Amino acid sequence: MAHGRRAASYVDPGPQAPGAPRNEWRAVGMLLPYLWEYKWRVLIALVFLASAKVANVGVPLVLKSVVDALTPEQQVLALPLALLVAYGALRLSTVLFAELRDVVFVRVTQRAIRRVALTVFRHLHSLSLRFHLERQTGGVSRDIERGTRGISTLLSFMLFSIIPVILEFSLVAVVLLTRFDWRFAAITFIAVAIYIVVTFSVTEWRMGIRRQLNELDSTANTRAVDSLINYETVKYFNNEEYEARRYDENLRNYESAAVTNEVSLGLLNVGQSSVIAVAVTLLMILAAEGVVNKTLTLGDLVLINGLLIQLYIPLNFLGMVYREIKQALIDTDRMFRLLEQNREIEDRPGAASMVAGSASIRFEHVDFSYDPKRQILFDVSFDVPAGSKVAVVGHSGAGKSTLARLLYRFYDVGGGAILINGSDIRALKQGSLRGAIGIVPQDTVLFNDTIYYNIQYGRPDATREEVIEAARTAHIHDFVESLPDKYETRVGERGLKLSGGEKQRVAIARAILKNPSILIFDEATSALDSETEKSIQEELTRIAQGHTTLVVAHRLSTVMDADQILVLDAGRIIERGRHRELLDRGGAYAQMWTLQQREKSQQSGANATVRPPIATAPHASP
Repeated sequence: MAHGRRAASYVDPGPQAPGAPRNEWRAVGMLLPYLWEYKWRVLIALVFLASAKVANVGVPLVLKSVVDALTPEQQVLALPLALLVAYGALRLSTVLFAELRDVVFVRVTQRAIRRVALTVFRHLHSLSLRFHLERQTGGVSRDIERGTRGISTLLSFMLFSIIPVILEFSLVAVVLLTRFDWRFAAITFIAVAIYIVVTFSVTEWRMGIRRQLNELDSTANTRAVDSLINYETVKYFNNEEYEARRYDENLRNYESAAVTNEVSLGLLNVGQSSVIAVAVTLLMILAAEGVVNKTLTLGDLVLINGLLIQLYIPLNFLGMVYREIKQALIDTDRMFRLLEQNREIEDRPGAASMVAGSASIRFEHVDFSYDPKRQILFDVSFDVPAGSKVAVVGHSGAGKSTLARLLYRFYDVGGGAILINGSDIRALKQGSLRGAIGIVPQDTVLFNDTIYYNIQYGRPDATREEVIEAARTAHIHDFVESLPDKYETRVGERGLKLSGGEKQRVAIARAILKNPSILIFDEATSALDSETEKSIQEELTRIAQGHTTLVVAHRLSTVMDADQILVLDAGRIIERGRHRELLDRGGAYAQMWTLQQREKSQQSGANATVRPPIATAPHASP
């Protein structure tokens, strides 16, 4: 990535400002490639669709002939029987062709949903850490859920609701124009035009309410998910009622919008029914008048009634179809707008893969800031030769963990460069770069799965024996074996069923299993007790041998053996050297060492004071 490129900030794919242009229909164009992939299935489905509609319009035509054949003047048994058989066949054909259409088309719909959802999922994983720190998990997941459902609605309704209405209206228009005088067609056309205008205008008004419902739904879901994820924090501060009130505030707003939505739906249905009722009444009056005047037969009256019923039944659903299509367009567009989130970190064209084997690291005059208003690192330069161990120490907020994030290329540096084996990491493929680095983070978050799954995640193709050996090395195997379900024990949401130390040992086992060229220990033993920390530290030291290792630590006792120790303060390296050199220098490192040793002594004294006396056996009775 080029120097000086501005970081892309997260733009929530929420509602646009009032008056801002919207182009939800672009979602149709984005779905066309998925239809083209199965073009033959689509064409066959459309053939079945047309066959079903032709059969449907044929039903009232045959019924007219049946009625006319049953009049006293023309009663011939053979003719009505044949027509009745044809009537039943057409009825069956209507259903048969409609079902065949659905059977043929279902793979098109499901494949489109699968591929779009997978594309969005992959894109979200390709976005920068900045996006994922700022996103709202509940809202994003709901956007994807509604978007995939919207794809199914779009494909089904646009192909199998709009096209059939147009086709059926055309067939009915042909029958009315060829068999009856112009007044029948005129009334039908005018009624359909008024119906469509009423439907579209009211539905457009209702879409604003639907958008508001979506926003309130996403907000409520986000708030609920966030509250439940932070269950322990809610309990710590006894804020259950506070969380319930915040959640109910969203539900109350949603309730109000939902009521308005239902009222508007009622108004739409009344308007549609009024148009249909007036048109049908006028047409039936004309037909009845024709029967009285002997210009039309009873069969013609039945035909007109049947045609109108078949025309107005799908029209009656037009409002719902249009509303659902518009809603699906909004939902699908909202999901597609996630794809427009710019990748802050991208591979350069022609980026090289990192060569396997030993690796050296060099930070060269690195400047960095998460926010332009607050710089985190200032002119940071240091080397980690291949196979050596360099530690970074300092107070909280000094910028230590930022070094690991930059090395992983979660962010790009603002100035300077980070080199591995002499190559700028911005010129390397991210996949190969991150594949060469293993990390034990300070805050270990596990998947809500089994212990075995979480360890094997370091290398998914590892054998069970390799997973267990990694667990032994991380000193967690005995603990796992003591559990009822052993390695199949589920760790809960974010690993909350395990203690901090147990989670960290799982993370250590995961990093060991990955066996990378570069190891990063970011406060890797911070959640362990002193005794366990000592044993784990010995294992980490052994593991680090032969690996290029960067250790981020607060406890100085864990980095005494480092080849070089960097003291970071407010984003600047203020001291560097080996443990003994820094102590002899009497600077910031020596002060931190003295302070930590004093705290350790005080803690040891406090523990000795509260240690219970050794129990003695009672004297035997004489």
